[in-house]
Amino acid sequence: MHVLVTGGTGHIGSYIIPELIAAGHEVTGLARSDKSAAAVSALGAKVRRGDVSDLDGLKAAAADSDGVIHLAHRQDLLPSGGIDAVAAAELQIMRAYGEALAGTGKPLVAAGSIGSPGWENLGRPATEEDPPLPGGDEYRGTLRVRNVVEIAVLGLAARGVRSSIVRIPPIAHSTTDSAGFLPLLIGLAKQKGAIGYPGDGANLWPAVHSRDLASLFRLALEKGPAGKNWHGIEGAGIRFRKIAEAIGSHLGLPAVSIPADVLMLPGYFGFLANMVTLNLPASNLITRQTLGWEPAQPWLLADLDNGHYFPAG
Repeated sequence: MHVLVTGGTGHIGSYIIPELIAAGHEVTGLARSDKSAAAVSALGAKVRRGDVSDLDGLKAAAADSDGVIHLAHRQDLLPSGGIDAVAAAELQIMRAYGEALAGTGKPLVAAGSIGSPGWENLGRPATEEDPPLPGGDEYRGTLRVRNVVEIAVLGLAARGVRSSIVRIPPIAHSTTDSAGFLPLLIGLAKQKGAIGYPGDGANLWPAVHSRDLASLFRLALEKGPAGKNWHGIEGAGIRFRKIAEAIGSHLGLPAVSIPADVLMLPGYFGFLANMVTLNLPASNLITRQTLGWEPAQPWLLADLDNGHYFPAG
């Protein structure tokens, strides 16, 4: 299969491209700069110069492929237009894919969020059958954008696109993770001299190893039915306090509770305050049963023990 990958030089994309090539697929990565083009080539993929902001070019690239994995996001619009501008741009991208792929039965697999079904009102772990909630002011930042993407992508199934969503957790960990939530939390702990957790720290954060996530994207592309969500999580979730305590142990710093009444005030968590309180219990049972996906890489706490997040010196 000839697969178009957008966002292929990001943390997750840099694992997906080699995963696809190893499985015998021909991969083309969309690249908007010389640096990105060189990175795509280094991963073993062909380069197609372009940008997701060029909708006509994106439609042509998608039409030339046998399937698409979409990871790119218009975060460049955030400083000037805010989250609404990002959401509007993402919606236009999904409509472009619909125009290019309608009636073909070709697969489109896009990244979503494990938080899209809601984190407060379900009263149980979210499953793959729970739909994304409509975006509104009550939804937080990038989660709202992911909801817009999920709704649009799943809707393409009715237009003859084998579209599906891989819902990604807050933490995708690996030896090359340099800008995710774990490095942010570790950097914050070093700065503050302690690692904080919200309240009693009982809220659950799912996680996944990036290599396992790459294999899930491949399986969804190869055999996932249309209009489905897949949960790229290694388990139901880890209590945030456990994550904080593991980070503190490796840094030799105390793990401390940040009381709920001061959590949102200027202080320890800063711009992360809205995120660290998320409680995201979820199940991956349908994903494993339908696609035969089984996480095989070290789980989060074991990966922290491997030491690559805490280099000496």
